[in-house]
Amino acid sequence: MRTQTKLIQDDLTPKDAHNILVEGNKRFAQNLKAQRNLKDQVIETSTGQFPFAVILSCIDSRVPAELVFDQGIGDIFSVRVAGNIVNEDILGSMEYACKVAGSKIVMVMGHTKCGAVTAAYQGVELGNITTLLNKIQPAVKVIKEQHEAEESTAIEKTAVLNVQLSIDKIRKDSPILAEMERNNEIEIVGALYDVTNGVVRFMD
Repeated sequence: MRTQTKLIQDDLTPKDAHNILVEGNKRFAQNLKAQRNLKDQVIETSTGQFPFAVILSCIDSRVPAELVFDQGIGDIFSVRVAGNIVNEDILGSMEYACKVAGSKIVMVMGHTKCGAVTAAYQGVELGNITTLLNKIQPAVKVIKEQHEAEESTAIEKTAVLNVQLSIDKIRKDSPILAEMERNNEIEIVGALYDVTNGVVRFMD
């Protein structure tokens, strides 16, 4: 598997970037891996980086983006925070990834059995965690109003909606990324990783 170069990055379309992630996750879920020399990639990327994607995901130890999409060193920008929430620092990181460094796709990836989403749904308050969980509360509020009988089902629905609301926030609060998407320079997409089988479900 080749190391990402500027030439490769420039030739990619947002659709190409999307397909690379789809195919990478298929390999991961089937316990297959592309052949790559990580030591060589360390050397080859030492003078510059040209990632094709920026992925916002949860800090959950079961959801390492590079592994989930079978990517190597220099392939993706990985942004991680509990509950895959969006704030100004994360928006700035995404803007850098796309506008400055040339990435072609922005992904927000939630996951099943998310501890942060569960804590938000259950109203946990604890130190600085409270401020973070408050950013998930808009999704919690909508799902609770649906009066779902099973809490576990409601929590999974909250995780999905939280991803969708995060994408809405990216488009609303980052004119740079919104314009790039309108111009077909990037794609902004949501996804949900299933911790039971390693499969990523891409959202429309």
